Amino acid sequence: MPNTESRQGILYAISAYLMWGFAPIYFKAIATVSPDEILMHRVIWSFFLVIGLVVLGDKMGEVRALARQPRKLGILALTSLLVGTNWLLFIWAVANHHVLDASLGYFINPLFSVALGLLVLGERLGRLQLMAVGIAAVGVLVQLIQFGSVPWISLALAGTFGIYGLLRKQVNLQASTGLFVETAMMLPLALGYWLWLDSPTANLANNPLSLNLLLLAAGVVTTLPLLAFSAAAIRIPLYLLGMLQYIGPSIMFVMALTLFGESLSAPQLVTFGFIWAGLLLLSLDGIQKARRKRRAPIAAH
Repeated sequence: MPNTESRQGILYAISAYLMWGFAPIYFKAIATVSPDEILMHRVIWSFFLVIGLVVLGDKMGEVRALARQPRKLGILALTSLLVGTNWLLFIWAVANHHVLDASLGYFINPLFSVALGLLVLGERLGRLQLMAVGIAAVGVLVQLIQFGSVPWISLALAGTFGIYGLLRKQVNLQASTGLFVETAMMLPLALGYWLWLDSPTANLANNPLSLNLLLLAAGVVTTLPLLAFSAAAIRIPLYLLGMLQYIGPSIMFVMALTLFGESLSAPQLVTFGFIWAGLLLLSLDGIQKARRKRRAPIAAH
């Protein structure tokens, strides 16, 4: 039934965004391990988890077909670089007390995606969408002119994830299959890095069991929200998925100020204000489009 599908989709989306929102708690728990080493574990254990999902889901045929498509493989090589960079930036931001910057990055992301649609895909934007992107750009410019700084962590997170999403759409693969190929491409580098690595935590035999379990959990922390998001995307409209995506950065924002003791600086407050105003316009645009879609079948009768 459509209502059941929709309810399931909403639950999947909320689950995905809750997991992404609370992810900093996990990365804070393993902050004694360097960000590059955490990234290495994230790649390795995600690969082994996803290969199991691909085999169980009988998707190896899709992977073999992909091996005969060099263009798609080339795009996935680029997406693996982008998602790896995004993961490393996020881990570094959490470890170095920049959760507010990470939160801002994921608030910027939907606006960045709209801008990419205009600049790269040549999409025609509505008045509210153009205003939303313009307001966000003004917020970044005000911070640059007024305070002489640029929220580079936020922009880098939004940029890598936004371009990643744009390229992944062109490949049109299920989340588990795409992530399997991406982690498979990063796996040799991750394993080679582990062999080369000389750190206090590199040898798992020397670590406490609790730390090793947390490092192994990197695969679950990476894969589970992606699968939940993928399940949501095929069950609910894009505008609803977009509205719910603010759950993640909102949780990060609150945790940064309360749990992690970060303070909101004047430049950040200005930029957040502009970004939130842009997101409000973007949400209004999504609601208007959804209403027009609902009215269209009625008008046709």
